[in-house]
Amino acid sequence: MSGSGWTSTSMPYLTPRPAGDSDAWTNEAQAAGRRGGQRILHAGESEAPAEVTRMLDLTSGETVITRRRIIELDGEPTELTDTYYPNDIAAGTPLAGTAKIRGGAVTLLAGLGHIGVRAVENVTARMPDPEEREHLLLGPVEPVLQLARTTYDAAGRPIQADVMVMPAGRQQLRYEIDIEVA
Repeated sequence: MSGSGWTSTSMPYLTPRPAGDSDAWTNEAQAAGRRGGQRILHAGESEAPAEVTRMLDLTSGETVITRRRIIELDGEPTELTDTYYPNDIAAGTPLAGTAKIRGGAVTLLAGLGHIGVRAVENVTARMPDPEEREHLLLGPVEPVLQLARTTYDAAGRPIQADVMVMPAGRQQLRYEIDIEVA
């Protein structure tokens, strides 16, 4: 990984933050001596794309609350993230607006009684579409990694779907897995 690369771990983004804490991304970047930020490009109700319909176990044509953000590291775009929530969870909450959420969305969801206990992630590599290329400032032949994560509550209901697109040459994904022994 080059000096400008970033190693991303999922766990900090799956657990609620202590009261008064900033979001996980800001904290993770600061701990590495860097500056993390995000710009919200869109928030509100939209029809769920086919992939999200499957991820959230919805019926085709259902709407969701969507938040589209550009995640930045030291002022440069490092990820384009679309996060989707079932309407009955997120409609009428700050998740449907463009304001930054203190402590992050996972903390807000927990405060609303929706706590994730399991996440499933699928990672693929592909070429970006023109909009992704523009937002991430990619060259004409730079591939991206796409991480699609579904978070489930204790009842097994999907409560959040994230589709993250990252420049492949600037990212490394790291997984740590605790194995339970029966």
